[in-house]
Amino acid sequence: MPVDVNLPLILLAALVAVASPGPATLAIAGTSMASGRAAGLPLALGITTGSLIWSISAALGLGALMLAHAWVFEVIRYFGAAYLMYLAYKSARSALSHKDIALKPVAGSAPRLFTKGLLLHLTNPKAILFFGALYSLGVPLSASPADLAIVIFAVGLQSAIIFHGYALLFSSHTMTRSYLRLRRGFETTFALGFGAASLKVLTARIQAP
Repeated sequence: MPVDVNLPLILLAALVAVASPGPATLAIAGTSMASGRAAGLPLALGITTGSLIWSISAALGLGALMLAHAWVFEVIRYFGAAYLMYLAYKSARSALSHKDIALKPVAGSAPRLFTKGLLLHLTNPKAILFFGALYSLGVPLSASPADLAIVIFAVGLQSAIIFHGYALLFSSHTMTRSYLRLRRGFETTFALGFGAASLKVLTARIQAP
């Protein structure tokens, strides 16, 4: 692992973001509950692919910008911290709410489910904001292409495990009931995680290239 890239912190922030309820996870959960893992897994694969595309785009785009203009890193850092704090607020509000989560099943054949999952993630503007915050969180200005490749692979693998895990989890009614019963505890954890990541971004010392 490259010494100048905070990979554990990046993976922790990505874990909290991917695992927390959102359009992608709710679609996977609803589809797996309604149609089983045979429908949930293709949808999860499409969402994972969309996540990987955003991750690569953010890494390459931010790398080029920061190479040309170092001040861009500072701007992205503060925007990223603000966005992570916004996610912390949303998770905290959800934890305090007594309303049930509205699951959103998606129907269709396996290829159509993959396409719908891909488009769902590619058309979600919050995804690129998250990845921008993610790379500003633990990737310094001196990061090499090899460093970025390691981060992209690690985040992509973790996202694939979580999204496909959700498809398997919510295809079991017993596991679904358990998750929904513990939802508020999970949301509280997500809120704390996002808040901690936001503070880390704000207090991080910038490493010169």
